[in-house]
Amino acid sequence: MTTTLDNLPDVQVGASTSLDQWERPDPEIRNRFSRIPTANIGDAMHRLGVVASGIKPVWPGAALVGAAYTVWTRPGDNLGIHEAMRRAEPGDVLVINGGGDESRALIGELMGGRAKSLGIVVFIIDGAIRDASGLAEYEMPVFARAATGAGPYKFGPYALQTPVALGGVVVNPGDVVVADADGVVIVPLAQANLVADRAEAKQADELRIRQGVDNDINASPYRER
Repeated sequence: MTTTLDNLPDVQVGASTSLDQWERPDPEIRNRFSRIPTANIGDAMHRLGVVASGIKPVWPGAALVGAAYTVWTRPGDNLGIHEAMRRAEPGDVLVINGGGDESRALIGELMGGRAKSLGIVVFIIDGAIRDASGLAEYEMPVFARAATGAGPYKFGPYALQTPVALGGVVVNPGDVVVADADGVVIVPLAQANLVADRAEAKQADELRIRQGVDNDINASPYRER
């Protein structure tokens, strides 16, 4: 018999690919990373794990740490994001590979507000959003490539809790996601303690250097210029 697509098993993309049981970083690790800038974390990982700069905060001051709950969706379609919101737990970060598409928003203020009520701490989207001012009013941290008034479709397909690409970085379920004004960094869960140790050391070193720079400025005759 000739092999064709019609007589091969279908690829299982959608809710059937979802995993409900997975490991999350413990609260102490989250607390440690919450005190470290993403720049120091990136340096601690040899400048790897830093998401492309096009994925940036939608409103100033957005910053948070959480566990990655991954979504891989067809560009311009948010059916999988709605399902992820039903499955995610408080403290999770929805990490969404939307194919980098900027033509249709994958979330807006209503989904953002609902997510906040569920304890989801941040959306990281390789794609677009809408209702930027409403998301800021809810103080719901969102990082994305663009904002557009065009809404999404809701047909699928999608996959949940699989490795996804996010701005050039592979994200696995449970990885530590840290986001601040400089962008987003992904810390593999298995290396979280080591990366936290290295990042804290880097932060302490830079604070010592910063103190020296501050002292030089205070002593400089040019500081008021």
